[in-house]
Amino acid sequence: MTQLTGIRACVFDAYGTLFDVNSAARAMQDRLGETWPALADTWRTKQLQYTWLRGLAGRHADFWQVTGDALDFALQTHGFDDAGLRHDLMQLYLRLNAFPEVADTLRALKASGFKLAILSNGTPAMLQAAVENAAIAEVMDAILSVEEVGVYKPHPSVYQLAVDRLGVHGSEICFLSSNGWDAYSAKAFGFRVLWCNRYGQPPERIPEAPDAQIRSLAELPPLLKSR
Repeated sequence: MTQLTGIRACVFDAYGTLFDVNSAARAMQDRLGETWPALADTWRTKQLQYTWLRGLAGRHADFWQVTGDALDFALQTHGFDDAGLRHDLMQLYLRLNAFPEVADTLRALKASGFKLAILSNGTPAMLQAAVENAAIAEVMDAILSVEEVGVYKPHPSVYQLAVDRLGVHGSEICFLSSNGWDAYSAKAFGFRVLWCNRYGQPPERIPEAPDAQIRSLAELPPLLKSR
């Protein structure tokens, strides 16, 4: 795979890229039983749908509310009516597991002199909790939330946050997301993009194709050159 040259900063999506969005439901297998994977999938699908629908309708609500609304839908869909279960799942969402390679990859990039940032739909409080739980706060130069612009990805104003905050041109940013729609949209904005296609998903049919795909963030450091 060809190296990306001229990169000064790496910007990461949070949910699904750094943090495993299924880990909250997985941790509640004893209460969810064999339904946990289906519930996790419904929760995530509806969470993303609500961000897009609210963006199109101009009815923004922060990601904590959207996540709770999506969980309510998922619980009802799968036959659960338990306020305690809902509370516990929401609290677990603040402590999602980082993928195993995340910490070492970020430290390697930081040691190589790259600026590092998170650019996420999450609220500042949600992101801070996840970053602290994963013990990666010290390597981050910025933790950027869509709450600064009041609209969700893939609106271009969200990607512009990284350019403005890091003080680098979009073409000097390597953007990483495991979400195909996010990777494609970030490329259309003007970032260099590596799609961390963890689950072997097919290509999206939207503008514009990422520069390359990887299956794990551990593949990232050798692919980047600052000059």
